[in-house]
Amino acid sequence: MPELYETSAMQEGMICGISFLTDFWKEKYLQEYIKDGGSKIKFVTGRSGSGKTHFLRVMTSIAGKENYMTVGFSAKDVWMHDFKEIYVEIFQQCDIMKCLKAVSVYLIREMGYDAGDIPEGMKFIDYLSQNGMGDALTKREIRTQLRQFFLDNPMMDNNFALACSMLTGSILGYPVLEEQNQELLLAWLEGDRSIKLSQLRALDFYPSRITRYNARHMLRSLAELIRMGGYAGLFITIDDLEALVSRSSLEAVHYTKMKREDTYESIRQLIDDIDSMKNIMFVYAFDREMIDNENAGLKSYQALWMRIQNEIVGERFNRFTDVVDLDRLAAQEYSPEVIISISESFANVQQNRVISPLDMDGAKEIAAQAKTGALGIPRLIQIAMQEVGADV
Repeated sequence: MPELYETSAMQEGMICGISFLTDFWKEKYLQEYIKDGGSKIKFVTGRSGSGKTHFLRVMTSIAGKENYMTVGFSAKDVWMHDFKEIYVEIFQQCDIMKCLKAVSVYLIREMGYDAGDIPEGMKFIDYLSQNGMGDALTKREIRTQLRQFFLDNPMMDNNFALACSMLTGSILGYPVLEEQNQELLLAWLEGDRSIKLSQLRALDFYPSRITRYNARHMLRSLAELIRMGGYAGLFITIDDLEALVSRSSLEAVHYTKMKREDTYESIRQLIDDIDSMKNIMFVYAFDREMIDNENAGLKSYQALWMRIQNEIVGERFNRFTDVVDLDRLAAQEYSPEVIISISESFANVQQNRVISPLDMDGAKEIAAQAKTGALGIPRLIQIAMQEVGADV
């Protein structure tokens, strides 16, 4: 899980311009809808310098403080055309053993015991045996609880559930699972193609490999495990989606036309499947080129574009919108007074330097420039403060 985004005084000033939206998402989605079992996909766009990455970091920080497992990565680093790659990246950033340990504590409590009474380093089954309670009937009850927790859970893929059941059993000490076999199960859950399925069959486990076709189902199972582990849900941010239309062949991840269209189809399928998931929120971010480029951007794949553009655009910014235009939000919410407040935050963090924040005329000029479409307001404020000698 990435570290929470710590805000300096300068960053706090930047937040005041987007709190109109971040506070709304916190209340309506993180504290209510997603926490109560909902699922959502949002898209964030804007010009270069409009604050998209900053917005993702702020929301990740908020989600972490609201007890969400948080995951964040860039489309420049992870292949987006194969959803298995996305699932693997999300899985690797989630501490599932921590979730399984939390489930084991809950299971112990369901059986009428207190995990706090078990000496550190001792497994539950050893604690029972030490106290004359490790009989066959108690072991049968452990198996029953594991089955009810995982295999009888309709939100979990059967193979994913069985792997989690076996790993939780290893935490409890029953059924016994050797460390080498624990590593095999974790490798399979992570989609590691180097492991041989025949090795898993020796555990009486007969799964198929994780592929782009079943990865969304696996992600649904992972989100359910995270909820079972005591989290409010899973919050995922994916930045730099404009890498899909980059013309540079020097990028570490370069998308051909086929891979780009496969990515659009993958996102379309995720949108169609999202209602089958629970306690999960995706936020994709991209530059306006993804909308303006009709030959390679989102509009070039009508099956996806039709699903994300059919919203009524009113005079006021709609905070429920699934496509968030940070430029439009800034033009509405960044009044000259707000811009002055942000510039004061820039000035306040200067060390051993006397920097004057922007005056009203300067703030009005920035607001006017932003409306011309040249740059986003956050970037304009940075430029203005650099001109007066602030180190930003």
